[in-house]
Amino acid sequence: MDAAPRHGGGVTTVPPRQRRALIVWGGWEGHEPKACAELIAGLLREQDLATDVTNDFAAFGDPAVAGLDLVVPVITRARIERAPLAELIAAVRSGVGLGGCHGGLAGSFREEVEFHFMCGAQWVAHPGDFITFRVDIARPDDPIMAGLDSFEYRSEQYYLHVDPAIEVLATTTFSGQHAAWTAGVVMPVVYKRRYGEGRVFYSALGHNAREFDHPGMRTILQRGLAWAAR
Repeated sequence: MDAAPRHGGGVTTVPPRQRRALIVWGGWEGHEPKACAELIAGLLREQDLATDVTNDFAAFGDPAVAGLDLVVPVITRARIERAPLAELIAAVRSGVGLGGCHGGLAGSFREEVEFHFMCGAQWVAHPGDFITFRVDIARPDDPIMAGLDSFEYRSEQYYLHVDPAIEVLATTTFSGQHAAWTAGVVMPVVYKRRYGEGRVFYSALGHNAREFDHPGMRTILQRGLAWAAR
């Protein structure tokens, strides 16, 4: 407990600073960014993060971002001005957490290579589109994955180009049924990493709002974002 002396010999308790998060949504409507942003906000508020939600990309450039604990882009494709993007990257490098799922991070701002250097992956394909695939827990010892078993999941099985420096928490194996040359490829589905002083978390699950009904997907995302938050 933090305490400060008070005249007369007593102490006054200093309340802990409430952690704060920002969610910015937009881009391709097929991923239901507004609905998913609201669902993610609910997960963060359950973790006692005061969370603001906006669809204004300029929010990334607000100087106040440097004082946040977590930023979550819920954005697929789209374009962004260089100035706010540079501010976001600098904020993460200095210690602000970054997290996302599915198109968020891996599919955001496709032309911005420095953004993807920070995120650790870029989406390139989902052979077969919506299929049922298996998510295998790679690090059951990690608190984000603790108590979870491998599970079946129906969605787009993301094929990613990934940074070898990421710490893989869950994987999926491609069968080759929809792209023969991918048979046996083991692909990260969930990972975490560091970028400067910041923590970065990503899950490829969560194509639309309906997928938040899956308990494994929801638990992994909530824990991962809580881990990323400063």
